[in-house]
Amino acid sequence: MQDLWWKDGDVSVHAVVQGEGEPVLLLHGWGGRADSFKPVAEGLETARKVYRIDFPGFGESGTPGTVWDVTDYAESLARWMKAQGLEKTDIVAHSFGGRVSIVLSASYPELVGKLVLVDSAGIIPKRTLGYRIRVALAKAGKSVLNLPGLRGSRLEKTLRRLTGSADYRDLNGTMREIFVKVINQDLEPFLTRIQASTLLVWGENDKDTPVSFGQTMEKKIPDAGLVILPGAGHFSYLDQFPWFMKILKNFLGVTPS
Repeated sequence: MQDLWWKDGDVSVHAVVQGEGEPVLLLHGWGGRADSFKPVAEGLETARKVYRIDFPGFGESGTPGTVWDVTDYAESLARWMKAQGLEKTDIVAHSFGGRVSIVLSASYPELVGKLVLVDSAGIIPKRTLGYRIRVALAKAGKSVLNLPGLRGSRLEKTLRRLTGSADYRDLNGTMREIFVKVINQDLEPFLTRIQASTLLVWGENDKDTPVSFGQTMEKKIPDAGLVILPGAGHFSYLDQFPWFMKILKNFLGVTPS
């Protein structure tokens, strides 16, 4: 296993490479890092050269100096792949990594071989009444949170819990602004432009990116098939790891060891 470092302008990008053979790239979800896919990498390294990247702002990579959207992440990844000499590379991407892969595959088809989207984000869900209530609470909560003497109180903690997702609450500065920009970028228009043969893997009980997202992607990506893993959640590749690895190896043409 080897650490790779690369500079994308002012941003340091860290990745890990292991194994030998045809390359495969593993892309983690929001809040994750290269190690999020470590079990998958270990399952592939006897047959493939596995790259695992820390997206800018995560793991050991540096944070962007400006507010990036998904397109910026895809452009950065394309530059990184070209710097590593990676073309027609198979990609396995989870959640946020799926967002980036959708834009990358549509914009740079020459870089992508087969594509595996695992519980991928990228679809804008319908805004429910509960969502609108949370938005209203968030707007009111920001004013209340600035009141003198509130910091550290039980009310402050309750308001912070009600006024945003866990991912949002755990962020500060630029990464919080990036998160807002990323989740509001509708990627459906990119789906029909994906040329790669695409495997969609979903957890039956995924609450973050529900199965309906996968069903939409299956309809819109020209060459796509959906597999639903029973009893699995948003991290379906870990929840049903043996099944996932069998399906993945079959799709990628990896001969069982």
